[in-house]
Amino acid sequence: MPPIRVLFVCLGNICRSPLAEGAARKLVRERGLEHRFRFDSAGTAGYHEGEPYDPRVRKVLADHGALFPHTARRITAEDYRAFDWILGMDEANLRDLQRLAPPDAAARIALVTEPWGGGRVTDPYYADDWACEQTYLELEDLVARWLERWAHDEDGPEGAA
Repeated sequence: MPPIRVLFVCLGNICRSPLAEGAARKLVRERGLEHRFRFDSAGTAGYHEGEPYDPRVRKVLADHGALFPHTARRITAEDYRAFDWILGMDEANLRDLQRLAPPDAAARIALVTEPWGGGRVTDPYYADDWACEQTYLELEDLVARWLERWAHDEDGPEGAA
């Protein structure tokens, strides 16, 4: 059975989306589910293409045992075909993802906050270290809820096409 492929997306791909990717990688590793999922992240804009994540993000990921190699990139048309799920961090990301989607897009596009009933993930870019930590904790909870959803419904590893 092929793994579920998930792309986390924010604006620049140096804060929220890598925090989500790190949390996801950590949670599936802890649960022994690496073979069932593939994760990546991207931005809707190319402001930081080729750069590493924000230094505060690196520290938070390291502190939580969720550090992974990362280089910021912009979402591509191929991503819409290569991923099963594309999860945006806020309503602006969601609108951009829908606008940028090619006609043959196969990915399901949603807010990462859907398990909370919607809303936005706090962007720590202009904030302090504490905000980055809080954003990681928000995303770790959200990713855990997505993993539960995928494990228990038709969108899960057992039912994914």
